[in-house]
Amino acid sequence: MDTTKSKIGIVIPFFNASAQIEKVVQKALQYSDHIVIVDDKSPEQLPESLLKSLNKVMVLNLSENLGVGGATKKGFSYLETVPSVKVIVKLDADDQMDTDYIPQLVTPILNFTADFVKGNRFRDFRALKTMPWPRRFGNLFLSFLSKVATGYWNCFDFNNGFFAISKKSLKLMDKNSIANNYFFETSLIAELYYQKAKIKEIAMPAIYGDEKSNMKVFKMPFLFSVNLFKKFISRIWKGYFVYDFNIGTLYIVFGHLLFFGGVIYGGINWYDYASKDLSTPVGTIMISALLIILGFQLILQAIQFDVFKTPNND
Repeated sequence: MDTTKSKIGIVIPFFNASAQIEKVVQKALQYSDHIVIVDDKSPEQLPESLLKSLNKVMVLNLSENLGVGGATKKGFSYLETVPSVKVIVKLDADDQMDTDYIPQLVTPILNFTADFVKGNRFRDFRALKTMPWPRRFGNLFLSFLSKVATGYWNCFDFNNGFFAISKKSLKLMDKNSIANNYFFETSLIAELYYQKAKIKEIAMPAIYGDEKSNMKVFKMPFLFSVNLFKKFISRIWKGYFVYDFNIGTLYIVFGHLLFFGGVIYGGINWYDYASKDLSTPVGTIMISALLIILGFQLILQAIQFDVFKTPNND
């Protein structure tokens, strides 16, 4: 690992984790010569002992609170300017991530077999049992919606913030489209879709200590649902109508035209005949049903095609 330490950059967004940050940095120094702590205008200050004792750590102080995503992006931008850095790891400041997994995260990228490597807490059954059940259920539900929104149907645990990304992929991204809040990880993966980036997942546990999360749990379902819907619409529009036009585009267009055409045609005729106190002719019902069935089949074909188009993660 010593020969690759100069190639690895680590970003640590810091917010109210003064009790854990020194331990996290000491662990991170085993794997990287380029560590950036981004102080996201935290009410808790970085320990003075940390600031005085380390010379391989850069501290960026933000003038306003940007959120975990915004702070991480500032760290990304700094490390992109370091010539020797080839891969960047995002590591939380609260010591909930096991740094022993860093070699597994960075090796596929340094070997050019992946562009993005992330942890997956759902591949380790023993670790899964230790996960608090609200987080387990929430991640299961949101992971499925995230598959639909991002186009990475073979990924899971999208909200896992322990990941590594190639500097090349970062430079190709529109960072303005990446969220500053807790939607950061999912929106980052959504942007990777346009590069057809290869994503690899590794099984790893999460560590849950006594620290308090800054996430407002009850706001998360609404926040994620709205943002996932926006990402989904954006991906379908760009992927099938702007950057490409393929058979999947035809499935989407004609599937929706036939399905909703059948619904509208059947609804109008049913209302017209019902208002005259007459039974709707069987032929009219069959035409409406046929349009709906054909449209639904084409929509299913569009979904299948979209799954088939998932970027290769071998």
